[in-house]
Amino acid sequence: MIPYKAEDVDDPTDALPVVTIGLIVLNFLVFFYELALDSGQFDSFVNAYSLVPCEYSGQCAVFAGTPSPFWLTLFTSMFLHAGWDHILGNMLFLFVFGIHVERSMGAPRYLAFYLICGLAANAAEILTGIGSNLPGLGASGAISGVLAAYLRLYPGSRIRTLVPFGILAWGTSVPAWIFVGGWFLLQLFYQLTPSDPNSGGVAYSAHVGGFLAGLLLVPLFVQSHRVERVRAYHDSWR
Repeated sequence: MIPYKAEDVDDPTDALPVVTIGLIVLNFLVFFYELALDSGQFDSFVNAYSLVPCEYSGQCAVFAGTPSPFWLTLFTSMFLHAGWDHILGNMLFLFVFGIHVERSMGAPRYLAFYLICGLAANAAEILTGIGSNLPGLGASGAISGVLAAYLRLYPGSRIRTLVPFGILAWGTSVPAWIFVGGWFLLQLFYQLTPSDPNSGGVAYSAHVGGFLAGLLLVPLFVQSHRVERVRAYHDSWR
């Protein structure tokens, strides 16, 4: 299912979600830079600035030319993407859910929350692939934390989605707790399903780690009066 709108969570102040917009713009700027590189430069850039778990355990036979200090990749990897499908999917989820979580926390708190969830996701990827030399990249770990925050704050809202059916798509509305909860259970299932750790693909451990961090950290970052304002606004229209 492809989400495109969260219902029942409009902020009556229509505060501009500057951090969410800024993150989307920054991710696209980095992606456009990647597109401008030739294949050799692209591989070097991705290997240097993505997250390589074995570099953190000291088990890499050959290092990928990461910047010094190498822990910068904990941050830089959050802004790299492997292709159009990767970045468009991530940025769509960030936009649909991030604008409401940002308005519930305020811009500075939301930015800190986003980055911490991204760090937790990367930590989970390192711990579950301690000897892996495969580069991990993408914003999905941090965005998983945003999804968890949305689930805790607005579980009763509804998510407008498109369900692809061949070349057509069917529009429907799904309760947030089903959409987000189902998404997380799917990530957990794939993480627990045996697979070759060197085969590459989606870093489900990062999704799970970011989501769990988001669930735990929401109370530390949310501003309750902002959430109550949104809920009161919609209660007044029912």
